[in-house]
Amino acid sequence: MIFQAIFGWMDPSSWVVIVFLVLLLLDVVRNRKPSNFPPGPWALPFLGNVFTGVDFKTVDKLALEYGPVFSLRRGSERMVYISGYKMVREALVDQLDCFVDRPIVPLFHVIFKGIGIAMSNGYMWKKQRKFANTHLRYFGEGQKSLEHYIQVESNFLCEAIKEEQGNPFAPQYTIGNAVGNIICSLVFGHRYEYSDESFRRILELDNEAVILAGTPQAQLFDAFPDIMKYLPGPHQTIHQNYYKIVSFLQNEITKHQEEWNPDDPRDYIDTYLAEMKKQEKDPLAGFNVETLGVCTLDLIEAGTETAATTLRWALVYLLNYPEVQEKVQAEINRVIGQSRQPTMADRPNMPYTDAVIHESQRMGNIVPAGFPKMASKDTVLGGYFIPKGTPISAMLSSVLFDKEEWETPDVFNPQHFLDSNGQFRRRDAFMPFSAGKRVCLGEPLARMELFLFLTSLLQRFTFTPVNGEMPSMEGVLGFTHSPQGFRMVAVPR
Repeated sequence: MIFQAIFGWMDPSSWVVIVFLVLLLLDVVRNRKPSNFPPGPWALPFLGNVFTGVDFKTVDKLALEYGPVFSLRRGSERMVYISGYKMVREALVDQLDCFVDRPIVPLFHVIFKGIGIAMSNGYMWKKQRKFANTHLRYFGEGQKSLEHYIQVESNFLCEAIKEEQGNPFAPQYTIGNAVGNIICSLVFGHRYEYSDESFRRILELDNEAVILAGTPQAQLFDAFPDIMKYLPGPHQTIHQNYYKIVSFLQNEITKHQEEWNPDDPRDYIDTYLAEMKKQEKDPLAGFNVETLGVCTLDLIEAGTETAATTLRWALVYLLNYPEVQEKVQAEINRVIGQSRQPTMADRPNMPYTDAVIHESQRMGNIVPAGFPKMASKDTVLGGYFIPKGTPISAMLSSVLFDKEEWETPDVFNPQHFLDSNGQFRRRDAFMPFSAGKRVCLGEPLARMELFLFLTSLLQRFTFTPVNGEMPSMEGVLGFTHSPQGFRMVAVPR
């Protein structure tokens, strides 16, 4: 009788208030911070800190307010952000076994599904990464030398630029195609002509997806995937682009299956097909056609985007600092000359060129937030408790611009990598490839590409800006940090 009276007395608006209060209480209980968890700004009920930007500039400001280890809540998930060289090193190097796993990132999980090389964990990750690493080493040290691939492609790239005949041109997709051809040669066994519209379209789709992935609207998908998947927005474009890229890659895999000769492996896909046969009794290793598709996407995307973007940043800085370009060319003249191609054996004798490449990587800040990791066990970082399963973001940009580690962190300055005698010096705070067990698999390949491509270009051309079109040194922030579109002129030397 009492309940009937209460129910009869309450109008619909009262019910709405009660339901809201109950949901609010559940949200507070569910999202209560663990004891001694990293601090952070106050979070809105239900939404968390979804209106707080997670771009590297905003994170830098938050780190000044809350310290080098702080947290944000997006929806119901808390992520810990780690800033500065000392703290990032402690997390990724000193405690390398504590932050080795990948969390589920809903925006990418739709495509990568937690398998492959980049997004898998545990036993599968170890097996897939080891296999890919072995393949890259084999083709780098065996008869199919990586250095030879890059030298050949450098010639194609220089010839394509020569065809511009000194007219203004935008280098983005020509460079992307050249860099992409190296990993395509390793994975598919062939390269693509710069006039190939199908591969050009893949580069465009990937570039669009990478830029959109950094937008606040796309990142809402990570906070509320169950709702956002039904709504329009950039996440829909990202997924559609990746589906088209995956279809392109699947066609290559199908061709390999049809032509496969186990006695004559030509590339990564052929050797993977052979490994599928060997690992049939070990399904947890994940060697199957579905994983092959994701691994291929991992390699093609990682082997193209970052190195190509770094080369474009290097050109931007050389156009803005012509005296730096002149010094690099003087070193090329002295060490290599004009009668032969650059080789990796030249690099130890070219400290200034090496310093310019490293400074382009540092200032370019290609992957500012790295890629999310996850605490694989309960741990303490910076005096705060990080429970197992907590996603973390080690801000690589905060390392590359750490004021305690770099003399002029906000200025393009190759002297950062030169000692008092003009010899190249390594810097511990140089972490563009991340660090620890999840360090970029393609780091050795990228280093080789950057040196051989850039020295080949500067051996053959002097690059100048188009009149009235000096390239901006302010980048475009997506998932990566890339230069704004620019044109330039290549003058044959």
